[in-house]
Amino acid sequence: MTDTVTLYTYFRSSCSAKLRIALHLKQIPFTCVYVNLLKGEQSSPAHLAINPSGTVPVLVIQHDSKASVVITQSLAALEYLEEVFPEQGPTLLPAVSDPEGRALVRMLADIISCDIQPVTNLRILKRVGPLGVDRAVWSKDLMEDGFRAYEAVVKESAGKFSVGDSITIADLCLIPAAWGAQRFGVDLSRFPVTNEIVKNLEMEDAVQKGHWRSQDDTPEEFRQTTVHPD
Repeated sequence: MTDTVTLYTYFRSSCSAKLRIALHLKQIPFTCVYVNLLKGEQSSPAHLAINPSGTVPVLVIQHDSKASVVITQSLAALEYLEEVFPEQGPTLLPAVSDPEGRALVRMLADIISCDIQPVTNLRILKRVGPLGVDRAVWSKDLMEDGFRAYEAVVKESAGKFSVGDSITIADLCLIPAAWGAQRFGVDLSRFPVTNEIVKNLEMEDAVQKGHWRSQDDTPEEFRQTTVHPD
């Protein structure tokens, strides 16, 4: 297989981080195209032609034997990588013979993607400010609600990671959300099972490679070539 993989990404985008980590886990070579959200590059005509939503990430796979694929939503991209590259790296979903396990992983991923991640989104935060609320406080409160729900579910399923001892899509959603939450002052130690999973994930080489502090577009003041848990 000689597929060419391109990821449109921004260093601080938590959804981009999910895919960076997944690609490193799967040991899939990829090329990054950096889209600076603070400069509005996501709204350029060139980017909108690729992703009409005007967001990152965008996963583009040019297959050698079929038409290229463009995926503009991170969860869909994660499942696509698992389905197209099942033999590379860890399996990111439980086996098809375990529908309950697969549903659990997806449920945990949705708690992050629907309840936690959106309130850190730059587009959302820009719209909250004019309403007269403190954006950071507003985001922190909603993130804590999401992590409280995650903790309630994951304490029944966790091993080393969110569902047993293998990294799944749930973990790929969790770790960037944890980084974002820490930036907003969320005390993850209030969620002990989740916090322990985050610490375990931060020991993984693929997670360190995908960390927002270690990207080529990370500004120098934030850069860290090797990331270790606190």
